[in-house]
Amino acid sequence: MSDDDLIARFGSARHPGRPPGHPVPDGVTDETVAALGALSAAFEVIEEARGHLYAFHRRSGKADLALQEAVGHLRKAGHPELADEIDEVLVGRDVVPGLWTYQLVEGYDRTYYDVWQAVVEKAERLGGGAPHLAESGMKVQEQSDG
Repeated sequence: MSDDDLIARFGSARHPGRPPGHPVPDGVTDETVAALGALSAAFEVIEEARGHLYAFHRRSGKADLALQEAVGHLRKAGHPELADEIDEVLVGRDVVPGLWTYQLVEGYDRTYYDVWQAVVEKAERLGGGAPHLAESGMKVQEQSDG
């Protein structure tokens, strides 16, 4: 086998006749599938934003713990006044007035994310309850021979 023969090396991406993972139920229009696909794509952006928010939460917490370690080192290095000042103004500080990052995450989930999730779940009932109907159809189209 030659390294230049990509099909022999990796196999074909085509799988004609493979059934869709989520067949479109009878009576569900192409426009409904397109609408559900657009809603799913929008929700994926919300999922990504939520991931960034959780990353912000974790990184802020890690930074606070690292700061506490640094304050301890300052004390051991003979700089107790600076250590005390940093401890007073920064260790455990709210990220926005009255809130730590876990509270931002909880508020986002309750106020926004949970609503999105419920909307998507309700809308998916139009397509028989299966997510990703549009993508399932794309898979069949792209893996067929034409």
